[in-house]
Amino acid sequence: MSASYVMANEAVTPSDLPPLPEPVANNAVTTVTIDRKLYVFSFMGLGNGKTHNDVHNRAWQLVVNNNDKPSQWQALPPVPSSLALKGRLASVAVGVNDSVYIFGGYTVDEDHNEISTPDVYKYTPVTGKYTLLAPMPVPVDDASALVYQDRYVYLVSGWHNDGNVNLVQVYDTQTGQWQQASPFLGNPVFGQAGGIVNNTMVICDGVSVTPHSDKRRSFAAETACFKGVIDKQNPFKIDWRTLDHPTGTARYRMAAAGDKATNKIYFVGGSTNPYNYNGIGYNGEPSTADDAIWTFDIAEETWAISKTEAEAPTMDHRGLINVNGSWVTIGGMLGAQLVTGKVTSHFSTPADVSCPSKSQASSGVSKQGSDGQAVEVVETASNSKCQYNNDINGEK
Repeated sequence: MSASYVMANEAVTPSDLPPLPEPVANNAVTTVTIDRKLYVFSFMGLGNGKTHNDVHNRAWQLVVNNNDKPSQWQALPPVPSSLALKGRLASVAVGVNDSVYIFGGYTVDEDHNEISTPDVYKYTPVTGKYTLLAPMPVPVDDASALVYQDRYVYLVSGWHNDGNVNLVQVYDTQTGQWQQASPFLGNPVFGQAGGIVNNTMVICDGVSVTPHSDKRRSFAAETACFKGVIDKQNPFKIDWRTLDHPTGTARYRMAAAGDKATNKIYFVGGSTNPYNYNGIGYNGEPSTADDAIWTFDIAEETWAISKTEAEAPTMDHRGLINVNGSWVTIGGMLGAQLVTGKVTSHFSTPADVSCPSKSQASSGVSKQGSDGQAVEVVETASNSKCQYNNDINGEK
């Protein structure tokens, strides 16, 4: 997690951001802030053809608040790999201080064999170099990655080669060591989404495995949300509790993130029909993106439901990014499983403001109260003349 300090006369809005140089879905995305400049990253993913040949390890960087040159995506060195196939899907990336950490993912060969990689790399924007770190104890892909105390990275559940795991694997960026935290208490899943604010995380949905006596396993959407509270004295102890689901219908590969400025966790897009990497559902039906935004208020423990402000909803994401108060996805899939390179703005929130004046702009959304009834809530937007402190915590 990193904070972005942006003066108003330097601020770049998402509408100013160019699309990626190529369409890509299922890409690992994150941000870091260095010298008051916001760096946005996209690593690996799936190209336009949506076959195993289109899985790649290319990487891109965009310097958002850089007055020295126009905002344009710059090609980075490809992400290294210890596996024979270099391209990966379902990796996840997080920003911690001035570095990016890239975890896992899986390769796909021409026979559709999939291998979860143990690889963990640190990318340092200042040097432009990748550093191989200690491998994951249990390699996972399609996991949720959450950052705590600008130090610990929690990999929650995910897929390991032949099945889901209920593990919460914690990487300490200061010591370079792995430890196991309290296991995830829900059904093990892949393609779930989650966010964290302070020591509270929320994980929702994904896909679970269904066993059968007369045929091979199958996959089913898992409609479930869990709140995990990290013990402030012991970062490896998590108190997991069930949460009421906001809609009763699961979504797969949403973009999610937590926001300190609002003390809320946001879930955007995804699909109600879980699918293979090409966007075709496990049920054989083409999957489509959902336009809903779920907002969990940590203090009130309530859900608010609204709709994306984008022209079209998106799916097949690995994270949600905050750019000057606007929450965006990078790439993904649009309708008819179309791979896109667009930077899509879905909604805006207040930012932490360093001066006292604020202007408020309201937008109606529905909110699930304690009685289960929808009530109206108001969201505010901060004054554009103030200095922002945007807390960035992109997720999968």
